[in-house]
Amino acid sequence: MTRVQEKSFSGHASVSLVTGAAGFLGSHLVDRLLSKGHQVVGIDNLSTGNPENLKNALSDKKKFHFIQADVTLNPELPELKYDYIWHLASPASPVDYRRLSIETLLVNSAGTKNILDIALRHKAKFLLASTSEVYGDPLVHPQKEDYWGNVNPIGERACYDESKRFAEALTTEYRRRFGLDARIIRIFNTYGPRMRIQDGRVIPNFISQALRGEPLTVYGNGNQTRSFVYIDNEVEGIMRAMFYENTDGEVINIGNPQEYTILEVARIVAQLCRVELNIIYESLPSDDPTRRSPDLSKARALLGWKPSIPFEIGLTKTIDYFVQRKLKDQVSKK
Repeated sequence: MTRVQEKSFSGHASVSLVTGAAGFLGSHLVDRLLSKGHQVVGIDNLSTGNPENLKNALSDKKKFHFIQADVTLNPELPELKYDYIWHLASPASPVDYRRLSIETLLVNSAGTKNILDIALRHKAKFLLASTSEVYGDPLVHPQKEDYWGNVNPIGERACYDESKRFAEALTTEYRRRFGLDARIIRIFNTYGPRMRIQDGRVIPNFISQALRGEPLTVYGNGNQTRSFVYIDNEVEGIMRAMFYENTDGEVINIGNPQEYTILEVARIVAQLCRVELNIIYESLPSDDPTRRSPDLSKARALLGWKPSIPFEIGLTKTIDYFVQRKLKDQVSKK
């Protein structure tokens, strides 16, 4: 496993284009790229992203340029030579992709094609941020990259699941047909600061309910499992997938193999928020996976990567962020 020397050229550093730059994951990636000396152009239509996530990046006007635009409409970009293109644009929470179902289908189809065409023109290295949702409600456990999945193509989650599967197929065909240097990462449940309070996923839901003194909402019986990776570890895995050699053409899981039941997550969140555990149960949403955990054999072999931040430490940092957000929101309303 060898790290590729990141390009440099007179007067400025490597140039990265990041779609979905104002989102939870995209903004953390932008910050890491800037810290490594990259010049970064970020694109986001702000349908789910938040400019406040880019507060640090926007303060560096020499290295960071933000474009509010929709990648499905083929936006104009600054006239730079792009070395690396990171395609992260897409709603990722069930709350968002149900509300923006057609937009989700389009950003992962037409939007992906537009960004792939940019990568071809610039002969840039391309990374597609896909998702563990391509495995659907898996019949194989843990999930390896060669598993084809168990996905309902017309279910309520299909706008996300199937459009990501299409994005993977399109990326793969651009590599086969045009020789594009491309890799696909499948992201498992990621959490950390900058998640939205109303995100709709289990960790922000539990934390925000606990901080408000409300019961924690568990869907189904709570015995379904998830595996969670802290944002810093996730970004490190993504960076390695782009910069390490022998990743062209690879599909790589980036996640955490340690499973927790939803009831276990509720208990840990309540404990860390120092509130009594109180749970209300609601019906399990349609096509909600009952078990989800990555096989990380390929990530370990190709990237030398595995998650290192324990769940409770990452949760503590996330709760601290939510507390600060709550206090800030309370002050702003006065």
